[in-house]
Amino acid sequence: MSSFVVKTKVFSGVDAFHNLKNFDIKHACIITDPFVISSGMSKLLTDVLDEMGVEYRIFSDIVPDPPIEVIVEGVGRILDHQPDAVIAMGGGSAIDSAKSINYFYIRTKAEQKPLFVAIPTTSGTGSEVTEFSVITDRQANVKYPLVNELLLPDVALLDPRLTLSVPPTVTADTGMDVLTHAIEAYVSLSATDFSDTLAEKAIEIIFQYLPKAFDNGNDIVAREKLHNASCMAGMAFNNAQLGINHSIAHAIGAKMHVPHGRANAIILPYVIAFNAGLRVISQDDCSYAMEKYTALAKMMHVGAGSGRQSVKNLIARIEDLARALDIPTSLRAQGISEEEYKKFRNEIASTAMADTCTPSNPRKPTTHQLRELLDMCYYETAL
Repeated sequence: MSSFVVKTKVFSGVDAFHNLKNFDIKHACIITDPFVISSGMSKLLTDVLDEMGVEYRIFSDIVPDPPIEVIVEGVGRILDHQPDAVIAMGGGSAIDSAKSINYFYIRTKAEQKPLFVAIPTTSGTGSEVTEFSVITDRQANVKYPLVNELLLPDVALLDPRLTLSVPPTVTADTGMDVLTHAIEAYVSLSATDFSDTLAEKAIEIIFQYLPKAFDNGNDIVAREKLHNASCMAGMAFNNAQLGINHSIAHAIGAKMHVPHGRANAIILPYVIAFNAGLRVISQDDCSYAMEKYTALAKMMHVGAGSGRQSVKNLIARIEDLARALDIPTSLRAQGISEEEYKKFRNEIASTAMADTCTPSNPRKPTTHQLRELLDMCYYETAL
C-alpha cells in the first residue's frame, strides 16, 4: 500500500500575496534574511499585511546554512511575541530556519499552532511544501536534517517576481537542485505514480526553462515555470524521499562548504551511474533503477535500444545542461584542493551513509562504495 499527501495550500502567480487576505491573521512574525529587507522585496508582503491591519515583527538575522545559534535566538524572539502566524520569506536557509524556529516554538510554548506561511525567493529547495529542515552545527561541521510534520508549511505563496533578482550562478545551482530532487524522488524506493507524475513534470520544466532563466533573468515566464517546478519536485520528494545524492551533498556542504545545489549537480551523473550499475558487474539488483532512468531517458527523447545506453544518454543530457549553466564537472574543478578533499573524504562517506536520505536510495551502498563514488566526483572519472 502507498500513500500520497499534499497538505500545503499553494498559491502561484504575480498576485499570490493577496491570498493572505483569505486568512484571519492578527499578529505575525516574519522570519527572513537581510537581503529580503534591503532589496525591498519584503514590502510586497508588508504592504498586504498593512492593508489587513496585521501587527507584525520581523526577525531578519538569518544567514546561509542556518546555525543552531540563530535558531535559538529566533525561538527567543518568537516566544516573546507569541504570534498567530509565522511567515517565512527568503531562500532555503530562511525557510528552513523558520521551520525550525516555529517547530521549537510549538513544542515549547504555543497554546495553538500558528498559521505557517512560506514564501520562497529562489526556485530550488521546494522547502515551502516539505516537512524537512536542515540546520548546521558549525562547531562540529555537521548538518542535521530534521523531519517532522510540524515543519510543513500550511500555505505557500509562489510569486515569480521575487526571483527576478537572483543572479545566474544561483539560478543555475538552485535549478539543478530542483532537477536532483525530481530525479531522486522518481527513482526512490518509496516512489508512487503520484510522486512520479510531479517529478516528471518538474524535470520537463527544468530542461526547457532553466537555460532561459539563466540567460535572461527577467524572463518572467521562465521564472514562474521554475518556481512551480521547484514546488512540484518538493511535493514529490516530500512523499517519495530522496537518496544518496543528497546524503553526499549534505556532508560535502558541511565539510567543504560547497553550495548545496552545486554539490548536487556535480554528484548527480556519478550517482545515476552507480544506481544503474553502469561501471561494474555487480551482484546487486540494479534493474529497478535502470528501468526508472530508462523511462526518464525516453521521456526526454534520448532513449536507446538498451537500458545501459539509455542511462548513458540521460547522463550526457544532464552533463550538457550543467555545462550550459557553467557548473563545474568535478569537486576539484569546484576549487577544492586535494589536501582538503583527502582530509574529509572518509568522514563525508561515513556521514552520508548515516544520512536520513540514504535508506530510500534505489541501490543500497556501502561506505566503501561511497568513498569510491566521492573519488569519481573529485577526480572526474569517465563514466
